[in-house]
Amino acid sequence: MKIRRILVIMSLLLSTFLSFSPAMQELAHFPESPIQSQWHAPQMHGLWSHIVTVEQGEETKVLATASHFAPQTVQVSYKLFGLFPLKSSEVQVMPEMSLIPGGQSIGVTLQAKGVMVVGQAPVVDQDKKKHDPAKEAGIEIGDILLKINDKDVKTDQDVASAVHEAGQKQEKVKVLLKHRGELAEKVLNSVYCPETERFRIGLYVRDAAAGVGTLTFFDPISKQYGALGHVINDADTNQRIEVSMGQLVASNIHSIEKGRRGHPGEKVGSFVTNSSFNGTIERNTSTGIFGSLNGGLQQPYFTGPIPVGWQSDVQQGPAKIYTVIQGEQIEEFEVSIERVMPNRTDSKNMVIRITDPRLIQTTGGIVQGMSGSPIVQNGKLVGAVTHVFVNDSLRGYGVFIQNMLQDSGLISKHEAA
Repeated sequence: MKIRRILVIMSLLLSTFLSFSPAMQELAHFPESPIQSQWHAPQMHGLWSHIVTVEQGEETKVLATASHFAPQTVQVSYKLFGLFPLKSSEVQVMPEMSLIPGGQSIGVTLQAKGVMVVGQAPVVDQDKKKHDPAKEAGIEIGDILLKINDKDVKTDQDVASAVHEAGQKQEKVKVLLKHRGELAEKVLNSVYCPETERFRIGLYVRDAAAGVGTLTFFDPISKQYGALGHVINDADTNQRIEVSMGQLVASNIHSIEKGRRGHPGEKVGSFVTNSSFNGTIERNTSTGIFGSLNGGLQQPYFTGPIPVGWQSDVQQGPAKIYTVIQGEQIEEFEVSIERVMPNRTDSKNMVIRITDPRLIQTTGGIVQGMSGSPIVQNGKLVGAVTHVFVNDSLRGYGVFIQNMLQDSGLISKHEAA
């Protein structure tokens, strides 16, 4: 009995010791990130040197022969003396990959799929009575008009013409639309507006968007690019624009409206008529726009591609961004990554602060049009600038390049190849 009590007490003491042991606590966090650019067994000493790792299945072989852009998942087990299981983890090991950082100022035009409703207004008839046919039918701001009387509508003029034609023929207006993410059909009457001399249904619509931003990366193998680092939303509805077609060209920055507390600044520029490069816009996602790019790109700070830094490579500390503040000339500026948020899957994965005195003097910090400016840390492309803090123009958010690449389809394309 005494021996049993002694064994129980010793077990309790050992368990307590292990629970407070720094090495054991460190083990509880292995691996530090479920997504890593490479995986190494933890380095431990003393008794803990007998904790070994076993990579299960065929994953170890796969890692050695993996496609250049194909991530691999590895099941890792930790065992004491190779016998007693302590922990099992799944680690996604990302491939080695290189891209050319951007920094070029770009002009973007985006044609939506269908025509977006951006406003409503009553139609006043000949008797001065107000009518809201679209509103009464349940059409809302943010809805996407796809067809009117079985005809595709792609521009605001298409909508106006189809409605007026139905009114002239004294026909109902049958509208196929995307309403709150679902297809729906509405049937309504048009009203003749003597002021415009046209039949109307009481809607303001828009079919396109345009603006200035920054190119983030270019893949010389696939000719694919990524830019902006965040989604393009409609200015009035704040809803994502579904892309029908779009174009990307170079832009020239004429001036900077400096940012200040409560008022984000912006780059003022224009599209370059004879752009040295141009691209298509195929995707508009939460982490940026993506497509194909043709023509010559000039990046004075990089003669070729540099390694991609995956999520686990990003750390607090100094980094550099590349952007244009005058004309078309890319410049390099110092920033600091103040916080890393690896669990977020949107375009706000890190908090950055502008530290470069000249950039602060010129722009006041982060300004609109700087979105997409590539972030390079320790010689690796790790992300892009995305947002500015309204109450602190020196600080803002950045997105992981990893999240942009996942949305771009680049990894899956190379994996399939």
